[in-house]
Amino acid sequence: MEFTYLGQSGLRVSRLCLGTMNFGVDTDEREAFRIMDAARDAGINFFDTANIYGWAENSGRTEEIIGKWFAKGGGRRESTVLATKVYGDMHDSHDGPNRERGLSAYKIRRHLEGSLKRLQTDHIELYQMHHVDRNVNWSELWGAFQQAQLQGKIGYVGSSNFAGWDIAVAQGEAKARGQLGLVSEQHKYNLLCRLPELEVLPASKALGLGVIPWSPLDGGLLSGNHRRKDGGRRSGDEKRLEKHRAQLDEYAKLCDELGHAEDLVSLAWLLANPAVTAPIIGVRTLEQFERSLKVLEVELDEAAMKRLDEIFPGPGGDAPKAYAW
Repeated sequence: MEFTYLGQSGLRVSRLCLGTMNFGVDTDEREAFRIMDAARDAGINFFDTANIYGWAENSGRTEEIIGKWFAKGGGRRESTVLATKVYGDMHDSHDGPNRERGLSAYKIRRHLEGSLKRLQTDHIELYQMHHVDRNVNWSELWGAFQQAQLQGKIGYVGSSNFAGWDIAVAQGEAKARGQLGLVSEQHKYNLLCRLPELEVLPASKALGLGVIPWSPLDGGLLSGNHRRKDGGRRSGDEKRLEKHRAQLDEYAKLCDELGHAEDLVSLAWLLANPAVTAPIIGVRTLEQFERSLKVLEVELDEAAMKRLDEIFPGPGGDAPKAYAW
């Protein structure tokens, strides 16, 4: 397993990040334990979760499963760089009107305490804002995060689903306060979704953020499922599949020529981008996890990268060059 620094921080994380969104939903506790043990054995030290995973009335279930795994001991907690998120509705009536989605010093304090309890730990390495809340000023946000850092409850702060200008404002405000600021941005980025190349990736690179792509297979469209008789489709995917079918057919031909499966080529394409820290592999089963590890054996040459650009053209570079001249 290769490791890299997380943005401008001195924290080293594995080039693959284990996503846990399915734990407690499509993946039961026993299988989740097997996956996490296998990830640790493979050298993956970077685990990503969120307080709302488990969803709706079961929000927090995923963190509870991870906490139980940590409680098994054997250095599990000590060897894990843990990332979780705050923003969503935890369906806790005690939050009153602050239960709704958003960020505030009040909510950050309460939801951080809840995550620590469920995860059975006293600290979180990377605490991420799941979405931007433009109704809250950065003096309030950075004050809340600074207090949590001084208390030793969080190490670093990250963002998720931020626009490029949100990242710039956040970093400017942090610098004015003498704080480190954001060290990472978790963003949807894959061969079918290359809009982040316009502003999010350049902003992250310029301002010291590592990029953690979520949905690297675009909900399974880049996994080769379209070749199955049933299309491997989830409800609601039919229109998107038909929209991209020609591209996906060309992609399948290229992957056959390269001798690698579509899902592995998609992950390898992300790993080849110097702006990317670690794509999130959100598996449901141990078998899927073991398959994902094979990406470490895939190397894409210049010709393959050029062909991928032809099949899945990006925006043409960063803004404004991509569209202004």
